Amino acid sequence: MHLIDHERLEDSLNDIGTACAQMLSEREPSFSLPQPFYNDERFFALDMKEIYGKEWLFAGMTCEVPKKGNYMTMNIGDNPIVIVRGDQDTVHGFHNVCRHRGSKLCLEEKGKVARLVCPYHQWTYELNGKLLYAGTDMGSDFDMTAYGLKPIHVRTSGGFIFVCISSDEPPAFDEFLETLDHYLEPYDMENTKVAVESNIVEDANWKLVLENNRECYHCNGAHPELLNSLIEFDDTDDPRATDDYKALVARKQADWSAQSVPFELKRIDRRNRLTRTPLLNGVVSMTMDGKPASKKLMGRLQSADMGSLRILHLPNSWNHFMGDHSIVFRVLPISAQKTLVTTKWLVHKDAVEGVDYDPAEMRRVWDATNDQDRKLAENNQRGINSKAYQPGPYSKTYEFGVIEFVTWYSEQMQKNLSNDAPDLKLAKG
Repeated sequence: MHLIDHERLEDSLNDIGTACAQMLSEREPSFSLPQPFYNDERFFALDMKEIYGKEWLFAGMTCEVPKKGNYMTMNIGDNPIVIVRGDQDTVHGFHNVCRHRGSKLCLEEKGKVARLVCPYHQWTYELNGKLLYAGTDMGSDFDMTAYGLKPIHVRTSGGFIFVCISSDEPPAFDEFLETLDHYLEPYDMENTKVAVESNIVEDANWKLVLENNRECYHCNGAHPELLNSLIEFDDTDDPRATDDYKALVARKQADWSAQSVPFELKRIDRRNRLTRTPLLNGVVSMTMDGKPASKKLMGRLQSADMGSLRILHLPNSWNHFMGDHSIVFRVLPISAQKTLVTTKWLVHKDAVEGVDYDPAEMRRVWDATNDQDRKLAENNQRGINSKAYQPGPYSKTYEFGVIEFVTWYSEQMQKNLSNDAPDLKLAKG
């Protein structure tokens, strides 16, 4: 039996960190990344340590844990976590690992419990993570207080749940959370529900999934269903913006102002972006016919014609909020060339399935779009795996969003590696 040499394992990751930092410092800023960033499992391990292991991630919606005892689970790489609502309406987050022998604690994706009970030996925890029961065989000197569940950082805002699994102080986040609350106030997100959900696994690196999302250069040739409602750009300063689009924006912004609904483009660092933009003229929702998917509007909104509030949160989420329903997307890496993309369609909690909305019709546009994007990302991955691949130039006009994402990734990776410098033996100069 061979024991893992943790020091050698860490040295190997440190060596990759040094190589990664060197490549990022030498890369052309408006070009795609070198091949190992997209297909090398060692670079993937670095992504999971330095990005997904240290940054704030979108986990789910507060409406998914509406009452005390409701929980949801997810995996961040090899780290299973559980999110549960406890006393005083507090949303807690823990590593989903029993403190006895490390068994996974909650086995379902969602559920409701009075206590968190390990299925292996029935160690039992309060919803705040405190160990309540460990059996009588642990001995009279066993210190129950030393074996509570290991917590993770959790923040909620605008109906979103964000987590950070870093054991250190997490990155500053207050400005984005306050902005998110402001933009989503009209939606009353605590009083929504998930109408339908999809989970697809794409055989592509998570960064390719994000790159594909950050541009609509490909939309005209790939997304006929989406372009029934979506305008390819969302900013009047976009070089592609037409005079008709600018006039439409002015009319809709006047309507939204009259309803006290935020719409201004807001950027917070490179990782967060919020803006409300019109859909095609005469279209009110991302449906095949452009009509509302739900008869019951969200929150305090009085009109279905609210365009789309687009919210970006790197590294793992983009979202569309309309007057009648919302769509949230979550990206979770599985391996260097495999990524889980979760899509959730939300409606007012009182909307009745079959009366106010038809789930099949609600999801048609984005089911088609997600599948089309999956094929694009997978074909991208197959080409990148070739020995012929070398980084190629992004269009500064059509792919500026991709440039922003890759720049954020490069800067954040180098920053986090630099903070690890004593261990990583980073090259100087």
